[in-house]
Amino acid sequence: MSADTIFALSSGSPPAAISVIRVSGAEAHRAGIALAGSLPAARQASVRALRDRNGSLLDEALVLRFDAPASSTGEDLVELHCHGGRAVVAAVLEALAGVEGLRQAAPGEFTRRAFENGRIDLTEAEGLADLIEAETENQRRAALMMAEGGLRTQIERWQAHVLHLSARAEAAIDYVDEDSVDADPLLSRDCGALAKELSQWLERPRAEPLREGARIVIAGPPNAGKSSLLNAIAGYERAIVTDVPGTTRDHIEVALALSGVPIRLIDTAGLRDSDELVERIGVDRALKLVEVADVVVWLGESGDAPPHPQLIRVHARADIPDRGPAPAGSLAVSSLTGLGLNELTRAVSELARAILPVEGEIALNRRQADCIEQARDSLDAAGKACDVVIVAESLRQARAAFDRLTGRAGVEDLLDALFGRFCLGK
Repeated sequence: MSADTIFALSSGSPPAAISVIRVSGAEAHRAGIALAGSLPAARQASVRALRDRNGSLLDEALVLRFDAPASSTGEDLVELHCHGGRAVVAAVLEALAGVEGLRQAAPGEFTRRAFENGRIDLTEAEGLADLIEAETENQRRAALMMAEGGLRTQIERWQAHVLHLSARAEAAIDYVDEDSVDADPLLSRDCGALAKELSQWLERPRAEPLREGARIVIAGPPNAGKSSLLNAIAGYERAIVTDVPGTTRDHIEVALALSGVPIRLIDTAGLRDSDELVERIGVDRALKLVEVADVVVWLGESGDAPPHPQLIRVHARADIPDRGPAPAGSLAVSSLTGLGLNELTRAVSELARAILPVEGEIALNRRQADCIEQARDSLDAAGKACDVVIVAESLRQARAAFDRLTGRAGVEDLLDALFGRFCLGK
């Protein structure tokens, strides 16, 4: 696949003021010449008349040429900055499709080629995918930091350190007495120190709550006002509200941002014993959601609240005269009048923000954390080993874990899923 020359619209869908069409691969320059007649010097922009194979004028466009490997994909690359009308873009794409040896790019294929040609590593590709999907300012900043190589720079430092430790271990094996292969105490100390540094990184908040939203689960008995509360916070009627107990049989999820904090607000089935099969399944799912929630908003009796570390007790339907005052430690809230809603959303956003990565700090996703954990465990084993041969092998395993982290090895099964997240032309 990578031997093909590919093309695609790389900017937003027309109409637009300008549309950017990219061509990448061994035949990119030939394709550019076929449409533009000639190409400017590398990395210089020049206006050219674009014509189809019959000589008909398609557009006057700004043309840029990039030579391998100094391009975004690591291949020869041409960019055509055309006028952004639908007819213009369609005509230029049709003309490129008529050039022998070219085909339309698959989603994410330009970025995949950048990865395969060493222009970016896997962590930067993951950051770029998150940047494309970012919906909040915090998501954008975190993704941009990753896409610009923030983690890659740190990994390169770790890799250089481990390589130095491995060289010391191999030297010890080469020059040790035949009857002794004891590990060097200083080498063991340095392995343990790096393992401790990796442990500190693993203790940081992860990227998933920032990317996917903190899981805020609304729970309580039937008819406690859970669905009404979800609708009130969301600002529209997402859940069906009736006076019939058990109306919500399965969970309902709404993605939104509170004070810039991305959350997933989840309404669950009422928690009670039931002989009705469908309702019982809903209750079981609700209990599981409470277990994995980042924050639980509880609408039942305070004494019945689940033992969750991030729990907000809500005295719902506080507008009803005979409800009485809110118990100590509970927020009085009315979904009908809006009483207490600001206080509740503020409390939810504060707890959710506490589990998000600190702004300006690199956050690891699950895959990255798994690789770093494997490297940490190998380094920890190296630091505790008494035999220098075992130390050397443990350090080799740490190097392999870092290779998986950057995508140099053992990630083939991940690539299709990752680059499939990208849009066409990226």
